Amino acid sequence: MSKFIGDRKFYRKVLTVAVPIMVQNGISNFVSLLDNIMIGRVGTEQMSGVGIVNQLLFVLYLALFGALAGPGIYGAQFYGKGDHDGVRYSTRFKLLITAVVLVAGIAVLFRWGDPLMRLYLSEEVITEQSPELVLLYGREYLAIMLIGLVPFGIEEVYASTLRECGETRVPMVAGLVAVGVNLGLNYVLIFGKCGAPRLGVEGAAIATVISRFVQAAIVVFWTHLHTVRMKFAKGLYRSMRIPAALAGKIAIKGLPLMSNEILWSCGMAVLNQCYSRRGLDAVAGLNISSTITNLFNVVFIAMGSAVAIMVGQLLGAGELEEARDTDTKLIAFSVVSSAALGVILFLLAPLFPELYDTSRSVKTLATGFIRVGSACMPIYAFMHATYFTLRTGGKTFITFLFDSVFLWGVSVPVAFLLSRYTGLPVVELYLCMQSLDLIKCTIGFVLVKKGVWVQNLVKEE
Repeated sequence: MSKFIGDRKFYRKVLTVAVPIMVQNGISNFVSLLDNIMIGRVGTEQMSGVGIVNQLLFVLYLALFGALAGPGIYGAQFYGKGDHDGVRYSTRFKLLITAVVLVAGIAVLFRWGDPLMRLYLSEEVITEQSPELVLLYGREYLAIMLIGLVPFGIEEVYASTLRECGETRVPMVAGLVAVGVNLGLNYVLIFGKCGAPRLGVEGAAIATVISRFVQAAIVVFWTHLHTVRMKFAKGLYRSMRIPAALAGKIAIKGLPLMSNEILWSCGMAVLNQCYSRRGLDAVAGLNISSTITNLFNVVFIAMGSAVAIMVGQLLGAGELEEARDTDTKLIAFSVVSSAALGVILFLLAPLFPELYDTSRSVKTLATGFIRVGSACMPIYAFMHATYFTLRTGGKTFITFLFDSVFLWGVSVPVAFLLSRYTGLPVVELYLCMQSLDLIKCTIGFVLVKKGVWVQNLVKEE
């Protein structure tokens, strides 16, 4: 068992890295839950419209995360090596690729937002919701949310680099302040409190955008006021020069990751469109479910970041055997902690939908979706940790096959066939799709055990 369980020093270090990320993500998801409940109290159409837009924005968010992942691999290993120039170059690469992704994403959503939203508005199943009202509220929400993508991108560049350099507290504090701003403004603007107009979904979007500007400002100003600790920030904008050889290597490693995130998020959007074939009640139920399960998923998501940071730094320092040992213990800790949370979530599942002012049908579906997600949490945790292990070792093409190729080659065709050619109820359909991840867990186990990811990428940089 010593292979899977670390000592107190190990877990103290893990918690030092992971807890700030858990807190930040947990608070963010908790506020998202409160946002969702507030919008759900306004009306089911409003909640469905916001949920559909968030599915589309999710594609852009993951495209950005994927774009930052390639330079992030090098940033963590450069920091482990003590090469601050290398960290600076990787940060410049992040800034440039972020600009490209955001311009392209905003252009697509601005031009084709309506047709994309209509894909989720199945009229084949009669519900109490009006598809046209759902589209109207979604359109209002999207128009404002596009503005917030700029500060979101800037904050992600800085926060990800700070984490790679071992500074996880500042992004956490910035996140806490931002969610406080978001929550307060949501209450005021959604319901028209303190003399403000009652803006509904538009108020929710305005609150989110303002909070993102606040969050970005905190992270950026702190970084440039602490250049003694964050040496990469000194002279960061003196030029945007990146050594051509390094830029090429980052691009080669990063392109599969960005492509993977784009294809994966698009695939998830297609899966949700398949679920929407069972009616707008399924859309609303999934919106409630995803908001709740995301709150509990922060543990294994933070553990994935811990793998990237701790294992990445060890690989960059040339401590390959210690990196392998650390990775095994991190994966085990992630799975066990997620299993415990899954049990709690399964038992509490019926309580959460009661917070929403929606129909009994939507609440029943949401409970079913939550219970499926809670039962699968250990599967998600193992899959997430193995993905980050392979990615941290630079095996980005393998992660591309492991993630998005599997999704489009297996999951999407199965969902398409089951949703269109069977009468399988939507919760059972959802369970079938989540169960397919067991195949990915098997593949991930084999690849991680073989150690194909154990390599130092910056040895000669």
